[in-house]
Amino acid sequence: MTQRLLRGRLLTFHREPESGEDSGAYTYLEDGALLIQDRIIQNAGPFTEISVKAGEVPVTDHRPHLMMAGFIDTHIHFPQVQVIASWGAQLLDWLNNYTFPEETRFASDEHSALMARAFFDQLVTHGTTTAVAYCSVHRTSADAFFTEATRRNMRMLGGKVLMDRNAPEGLQDTPQSGYDDTNALIADWHAKGRNGYVITPRFAITSTPEQMAMAQALAREHPDCHIQTHLSENKDEIAFTKQLYPQARDYLDVYQSYGLLGQKTLLGHSIHLESREIDALAETGAHPVFCPTSNLFLGSGLFDHGGLRARGIANGIATDVGAGTSYSMLQTLNEGYKILQLQGLALHPLQAFHWATHGNACVLGLEDKIGNLDPGTEADVVILNARSTPAMALRMDRVGSLAEELFVLQMMGDDRAIEEVYVSGSPSKSTSDRSALAHLALDLT
Repeated sequence: MTQRLLRGRLLTFHREPESGEDSGAYTYLEDGALLIQDRIIQNAGPFTEISVKAGEVPVTDHRPHLMMAGFIDTHIHFPQVQVIASWGAQLLDWLNNYTFPEETRFASDEHSALMARAFFDQLVTHGTTTAVAYCSVHRTSADAFFTEATRRNMRMLGGKVLMDRNAPEGLQDTPQSGYDDTNALIADWHAKGRNGYVITPRFAITSTPEQMAMAQALAREHPDCHIQTHLSENKDEIAFTKQLYPQARDYLDVYQSYGLLGQKTLLGHSIHLESREIDALAETGAHPVFCPTSNLFLGSGLFDHGGLRARGIANGIATDVGAGTSYSMLQTLNEGYKILQLQGLALHPLQAFHWATHGNACVLGLEDKIGNLDPGTEADVVILNARSTPAMALRMDRVGSLAEELFVLQMMGDDRAIEEVYVSGSPSKSTSDRSALAHLALDLT
């Protein structure tokens, strides 16, 4: 039995704050403690109480830093780690010029394994303890992804993309091979340890109706798996989709007609939605995913978080690396704040940090496991240092509240603000930092 006691300023959310004054939505303790045993949070509360109950347990004191649940990224592309920050073009050109050529490299077992280590290092270094990832079309990429997730004991979701048209030959499967490979990957990885498989038709443009029918069969046969795809990111994409599926009422209807909408469905971007599509999202419980840095980088448009929320639709928020420009959920919240400001919606910092933790966990239906620091949940914890840079320290000298501190982290923070990360109760950022340096040294030689 392994026990660990973490001490620090504890912040955890129970529901989305309705405003900055909604103190019932969260618990904040100036001197809090987490008792971790066998990778699970056994107890949480004031340090004076928890330490007495814990007895002779090693204490790691993180004061004056904040302890929160690890960040959750609900849309990211594992094979795009080496095309992040590639110049120019909008969505379809960006895919053809950068993404598709890069993803062909993931046919290699060796390359997939190397990139998986680098990918997970970046996640941990930036405070992300759970992500929902697109792998490449190759089964090897998904195997490498889940192998590395298992080695680190991280709760990760992902799946190989299904794509049988409008892509280079080396990036196409067939309806049958995509179905067979997905079934095999589900058998090998889904619900094994902390892994979750996601059925992943990339988007309507790269899947024929025959493949969509196979995705429907997979969803019917594996109702406990999530489903992820892209929706209405770019106006040219929407027009092309309507050409390929002329019988569909709109873009979303492509997925809806194949039975792919439900509470486990994640729809990346969802920017340019028609009124019928919004009605369908509200009726089915499917979740749009806001990808602010990507939407700005590719010039795609402004996500209507306020309008969708007013319809009772629960949205995720995510980095969308590699079109997204940062692995940091702090920087993602930064750009998300600005996009919502352009629409007259001021995102309160308490709402922002809820979104990146408990909110995203609720979108995934995993709030009983991750996204908060309640007893019985998995011990994924991030330690945040709001004085991690000279500029932040200078600003913090004038901060007088928790909300102000969170806003400094949100607007000025990045991986440097991540003091430590605990994955399943084990300190992991220092290990990932050393691993990243080893990769760099290997590249230089």
